[in-house]
Amino acid sequence: MSAQAYFDAVAEGLARVRAQTDAIRQAAAALCDAVVEGRGIFSFGASHSFMLTEELVYRTGGLMLINPIYPHGMNLFVRPMTATSRLERVPGLGAAILAGSAARDGDTVLIASTSGRNAVVIDLATAARERGMRTIGITSLAYTTGVTSRHASGKKLADLCDIVLDNGAPYGDAAVAIEGFDQRVGPLSTVLGCALANALVAEVVAALVARGVEPPVFISANVDGGDERNARLLALNRERIHYMD
Repeated sequence: MSAQAYFDAVAEGLARVRAQTDAIRQAAAALCDAVVEGRGIFSFGASHSFMLTEELVYRTGGLMLINPIYPHGMNLFVRPMTATSRLERVPGLGAAILAGSAARDGDTVLIASTSGRNAVVIDLATAARERGMRTIGITSLAYTTGVTSRHASGKKLADLCDIVLDNGAPYGDAAVAIEGFDQRVGPLSTVLGCALANALVAEVVAALVARGVEPPVFISANVDGGDERNARLLALNRERIHYMD
């Protein structure tokens, strides 16, 4: 059954993601330090990789302090949608996007790209490092090692990040072979990437609690008392929350 084959691929991918405990702990420690030190946290991805940012931002059970850097023209609201693939290859655009954000020296940025080969994430990661920001990359190691860079430097996202997290997706992303059809279906990068992102948040919150810091975490606005709790924590952390502007 092809549906079952996809579920099996997800389970196998989750096992690969789960195995990278050291990298997850390093990334969580970097994010925990940013919270404790009063620094900003940002998240970026182009096209479907931006879904990881959407999963992290303004989310029940998620950290309030993660600010989206919008991939202007590279999310699925743009028309024609195929423009996303062209724009993520434009040299220099990533640096301009970072410069137009509220990110500052010493902040931390999560950058997601499954292939890690396109100019926008490479330029954004390069600009972030030049500004002294901490960089955490989320990519597919199986995918990125199988392709060449589309950037003049010859580098890929994994080459430019202080910490690299593997989303566990295969080369080409799609995981399920259908008999009689030559193209695999069932991409894994979103489901595995979102699982990795939420696992990372859980680790950060545990680290903050261990340090005696109240984690700024959203509670559902649809439970009693949710609005009041969220308003209190948003007010306490307002100077580092830029998506409310």
